[in-house]
Amino acid sequence: MLGQPTWGTVCVYVVFVLAGAGVGWLVDLLADWLVTLPSAPLRGPAEVVVSIPALVLPAAGSVAGLALGLVAQHEQLVILLSDDRVVLTRKGREQEFPHDAIARVFRDGKQLVLLGHDGGELTRQECDLDVGRLADAFTEHRYAWVDADPHRDEFRRWVPDTPGLPEGADAILKARQESLDKKGSDDDVRELADELARLGVVVKDEKRRQYWRMLRPSGPAVE
Repeated sequence: MLGQPTWGTVCVYVVFVLAGAGVGWLVDLLADWLVTLPSAPLRGPAEVVVSIPALVLPAAGSVAGLALGLVAQHEQLVILLSDDRVVLTRKGREQEFPHDAIARVFRDGKQLVLLGHDGGELTRQECDLDVGRLADAFTEHRYAWVDADPHRDEFRRWVPDTPGLPEGADAILKARQESLDKKGSDDDVRELADELARLGVVVKDEKRRQYWRMLRPSGPAVE
C-alpha cells in the first residue's frame, strides 16, 4: 500500500494538534493583554476569553487541530497495488482498475495518471507521494511506468467555441469552466470530465485553465 507512512501520519496529527494548541494559547495571551489597556478594541470579547479557565483554549485548539489533521489525512490519496489491480482511495471514494486495463502510469506535476490502451485517461488524481517511490512500486508490480505524459504535446488550451471539438463538448467545457472558476465541487468537475471522455475528449486542468486533446483512433495498443 502506498500512502502516508505511519510515522508521517503521526507527524501530521502532532503538527496539527500542536498548532491548534498554540493558537489557543496565543488567543488567551492576547486577551490577557487587551484587558490591561484602557481603550482596547474587542475589550468585551477579550474579557469573556479571560474568564475562561487557562487550559480550555489550548485544549479546544488541540481538538480543532486534530479535526483538521483528520480532514487532511482523508484527502490524501492511498494506493493499493497488486499484480492484478490498482485501487485508489481518496476522500472516501474508491476506484479500482484491473492490470490489463492500464497501458501506462506517470506523474503529471502533482497528479498521478493512469492511461488506458486507447490513450484515454482512466483517472487523474492529486498525489503528493514521492515520484521515485511511485515509479518503483508500479514497476515492481509490472505496470508500465513512464517519466512523462506521452500525449503532452497534443493538449491545447480550451477557449469558448474552439474548433475541432465534437458536438456538445464545447458546452460541457463551458459548464466545467464555470465550476472551476467558482471552485465548485470536485464531483461536478469530475463528472463533466467523464462526460467529455464519452465524447472522446481528454481534459486536464492547470491553475483553473482547461487543456484538451482528442483520443486517437482505435488501433493496436503500443507498449
